[in-house]
Amino acid sequence: MIRKVFKKKSSKNNKLDKFLDKYNIPREYLSINRKSVSRGVLVGLFWGFIPMPMQMVAVMATTPFLRFNVPLAISMVWLSNPFTMPPMYYMEYLTGNLILGHEGLSNIELTMDWFTKNMGDIFVPLYVGTAFYSIVVSSIIYLLINRLWIISVKSEKHRKEKERRERKAKEAGRKED
Repeated sequence: MIRKVFKKKSSKNNKLDKFLDKYNIPREYLSINRKSVSRGVLVGLFWGFIPMPMQMVAVMATTPFLRFNVPLAISMVWLSNPFTMPPMYYMEYLTGNLILGHEGLSNIELTMDWFTKNMGDIFVPLYVGTAFYSIVVSSIIYLLINRLWIISVKSEKHRKEKERRERKAKEAGRKED
């Protein structure tokens, strides 16, 4: 099932092939297979959880070291956008405080002045929580996608095998008549 979602579009597009050849782009950066898709989600979520500017550039800087679906990784980075950043980073801050055993700040204001005055108190818990989500949560999602993909392939194989047996049984029934 999950495999079919990513495999809907065929990669046998002449324009795409010409583009990849012209600019010498490795095919793995656009391929849709279990390893490429799950790695793309892993890399994108890893960088997406980190509060930093230019997360998409960080994804692109990762490409020489890992082969993954780059468009998917970039779209995963977009999960942290101006609407989702405040709750994400607040959740990371709370998680960091929980891990460190700190109480945290209670009188939070959403002003630049407040953030500059309290940056020392916010920074360490925020990045401890960020490390947790970037490493642990993105790894769990990576493993989950891998598992779902494998289950999807096996169930599709069993379904096709069952259809083939039913078709053979029908053909054998017709031959007996």
